Amino acid sequence: MDPCPFVRILVGNLALKFPAASRSFISSSSSCFCKIKLKNFPTQEATIPLLHLQQQEKIQNRDSNCISNSLAACFNLDKTQIEKISSSKKPKSLTIEIYTGGDGAVCGWTDRKLLGKVIVPLNLKRAESRPHVMHNGWIAIGQGSKKGSSMAEFYLSVRAEPDPRYVFQFGGEPECSPQVFQVQGNVKQPVFTCKFSLRNPGDRNLGSRQSTLEPTTSRNWLSSMGAEKDQSAKERKGWTITVHDLSGSPVAMASMVTPFVASPGSGQVSRSNPGDWLILRPSLGAWKSWGRLAAWREHDNVGYRFELIHDTVTATPTTTTLINSVVSTKNGGKFTIDTTNSVSTPVCSPQSSCDFGSGSGSGSWSGSELGAGIFSQFLYRGFVMSSTVKSYSKCSKPEVEIGVQHVNCTEDAAVFVALAAAMDLSMDACRLFSHKLRKELRQQMEQSQSFVV
Repeated sequence: MDPCPFVRILVGNLALKFPAASRSFISSSSSCFCKIKLKNFPTQEATIPLLHLQQQEKIQNRDSNCISNSLAACFNLDKTQIEKISSSKKPKSLTIEIYTGGDGAVCGWTDRKLLGKVIVPLNLKRAESRPHVMHNGWIAIGQGSKKGSSMAEFYLSVRAEPDPRYVFQFGGEPECSPQVFQVQGNVKQPVFTCKFSLRNPGDRNLGSRQSTLEPTTSRNWLSSMGAEKDQSAKERKGWTITVHDLSGSPVAMASMVTPFVASPGSGQVSRSNPGDWLILRPSLGAWKSWGRLAAWREHDNVGYRFELIHDTVTATPTTTTLINSVVSTKNGGKFTIDTTNSVSTPVCSPQSSCDFGSGSGSGSWSGSELGAGIFSQFLYRGFVMSSTVKSYSKCSKPEVEIGVQHVNCTEDAAVFVALAAAMDLSMDACRLFSHKLRKELRQQMEQSQSFVV
C-alpha cells in the first residue's frame, strides 16, 4: 500500500524590530511573543526574538542575515484536512497575533498588550507534491506616532511541504495481542500481529535495577516467598510485546528491562527511578538494541524519555535523547518524535531562510558534524513518528504515523509500532499502585503468581 498524503505548515524565522521613531519601546528586558492560530487546530505560542539597536544597524534594505533559523510552530494536515482547506469557498488563513508582555516592563508596557496581527492566506493546492513558500519577509505591524507609519516590523516565514506517512492502527489494546493494520483512507490491511506476554514469571528479584541482574541466594529465598503477595502490589515487571509479520517471523520487540516500582511512601513510579523498556530489532539471528524508553509518574501526567542507542566499539553504548516530555493521564495526547528544529542554521548560510534547522528537506552535513548525537538527527530528520495515547478511562487502540523517509523495510516500521505499544503500556505501568490494572494485565500477573507458588 502507498503512504497517506500529509502536509505540514511550518512557521518560523520570527524576529521583531522597531524603527528609530519607536525605539523608546525597546528596553534591555524587552520580550515579545505571538499566538499562531489555524482554525480547528490548537493555538501554538512562540517567543519572538527582538533585534536590538546594534543588530538593526546591520540590516540594510530589509536584509535578513541576522535572523536565526528556527521553527516556531508546525501544523500537520491529513488528506481530509487538506481537501477541506483547499475546497473552501472562503480562503483559509493562518493568523499570527503579536503581543508585548511578560514579567516587569516589556517593550514599554507593564502588561500584556496586542501589538499587531498578521494574516497569511493558505494555498495548499501544490503542497502535496512540492514545498511551497507562502510568505518569507518583513511585515509592518501596529501604528506609530505618525499617520501611516508602523510601530514595528515583524519577520516571518511560512512554508507548506509534503510529508507523506505510513499510518498503522492497532486492532485492540496492546495487552490483548491484537493485529496491526496499515490504513489508507477507508482501507485497512493487516500487516503485523502483536503478542503480549509476561517474561520470566518465576523471577522473584524485586526492586532496583541492580537486583534484577543478581541471582537470588538461598538465604533470602524463603523471605521472598513470604513477601510475594505484598511485593506484587508494589511493582510491575517483565512485560514484553513482540511484533510479528504476517509470516509469523518476529520483526520487533519491546521488553520491560527495569520494573515499574512504587517509590517509598508515594505509591507511584518516580522520575528518579523510572521503569525502562528496551526496543529491539532482529539482526543476524539475534536481537539488537535500537532504543530505550523510560517512563514515570508526574502528578496527573506520565513523563517519558526516548533515547536512540548507537553502535559503538566501546563496552558502554552511547545514546541520544530524541524526546523528553509528558502526556496527561486524564486527557491522553500524542507521543511524537520530530527533529525538525533540533539543529539551528543561520539564515545567511547557503540554505534557504525557510529551512528551520534540520527539516526534512534542508541543508547538508559535513563530516565534522557527525558526532553521535548529530548522527542520529541525520538519520532521523524532520517528522519521525507519532502515536496516540489514550487516558486511563478510554479503550486504547494506538494510531501510529511514520514518516516515509524512515521506512526502508518491514523492520523499520515494526520497531516504531513496538515503541508505540511500549508507550501505551507505560500508561498502565505508571498507574498509582493503589489502583488495579486492567483485567488483561491483572490476569497475567495472577497466572504468574499461581505458577511460582
